[in-house]
Amino acid sequence: MLFDTDVLIWYLRGNARAAKALQGSSARQISIVSYMELLQGARDKKEIKLIRSFIKDFNFKMLPVTENIGHRASVYMEEYCLKANMCLADALLAATAVENQTIFCTGNGKHYKPVKEMEIKIFRC
Repeated sequence: MLFDTDVLIWYLRGNARAAKALQGSSARQISIVSYMELLQGARDKKEIKLIRSFIKDFNFKMLPVTENIGHRASVYMEEYCLKANMCLADALLAATAVENQTIFCTGNGKHYKPVKEMEIKIFRC
């Protein structure tokens, strides 16, 4: 299962439901995009260290942005940027889930609703 950044943030904030969602998945994956979003939100080196430990401790498989993911994300941007307000990170995450044929766990289902080929599991905090 590929986890959206929002689920990771909820976990890091101590949310029990996020912990249950992460612990309930045996094959945890994140996109490098989510990792970078977490780092972007870090306030100091201590938080960066916490994020690195979190990724390691949960044994996340980090998925790269491949050429195919980049191409698919650009198609999503062309198609959904104006009519559904899809942002760059969301397009990359959606493309990562579709290209890797994995379920995408997110609390922001409305961001990904236009992408019909995605299998989404909605996380409720």
